[in-house]
Amino acid sequence: MDAATLKEGLWRQFGASIDYLADTMRACPDELWLTPLYPDDKPTFAQFWYRAYHTLFWIDLYLTGTEEGFLPPPPFMLIEQDDDGPLPERPYTKDELLTYLQACREKCKTTIDALTDEAAERCCRFSWGECSFFELLIYNLRHVQEHTAQLNLMLGQHDISTPDYKTQVKG
Repeated sequence: MDAATLKEGLWRQFGASIDYLADTMRACPDELWLTPLYPDDKPTFAQFWYRAYHTLFWIDLYLTGTEEGFLPPPPFMLIEQDDDGPLPERPYTKDELLTYLQACREKCKTTIDALTDEAAERCCRFSWGECSFFELLIYNLRHVQEHTAQLNLMLGQHDISTPDYKTQVKG
C-alpha cells in the first residue's frame, strides 16, 4: 500500500473519531456537564467535562509522541499523568474544550499529513510501555473512541439524543 493511501485512511478514521467526540460534547446539556458518569467513581474524574478534557489532553500528548517537554495550551494543566495528582482549579467550559478539540483536530491532520516512514517507525515510550509512533496513532484513535462511547452512553442514560456515529471524516 502506498503512503498516501495509508495516510488518507488513517486521517479519515481518526478525524471521524475526533468529530464524533465534538458532536458528543456539543450534545451534552449544561446540566449534565458537571454530572459524574459513574456514581461510584471519583466525582471530578468522572464528570462529563473532565472525561472530555482527559480525552483531549491525551490526543494532544500522543500526537507529540513523548511526555518530555509536553505542555497543554493554557488554561489547561499538566496533570493527567498522575492519577492522584491535583485537579484543575475549576471545571473547563464546553467552549474551552471545543476550542482545544479544534486545535487537536488540526494537529492530528498536520501530523498525519507529514508522516514519513522514519517518523512512523520512531519508538515512543510511556509508563505503560513502548510502541512505534504509527502504533501510537492507532492507540490514540482507539482511546478517543473509548471515551466518546462512554460519554454517549451517559447521554443515552439521561434520555439525551446522541449524535450519529461517524464513519469517515468530512473535510
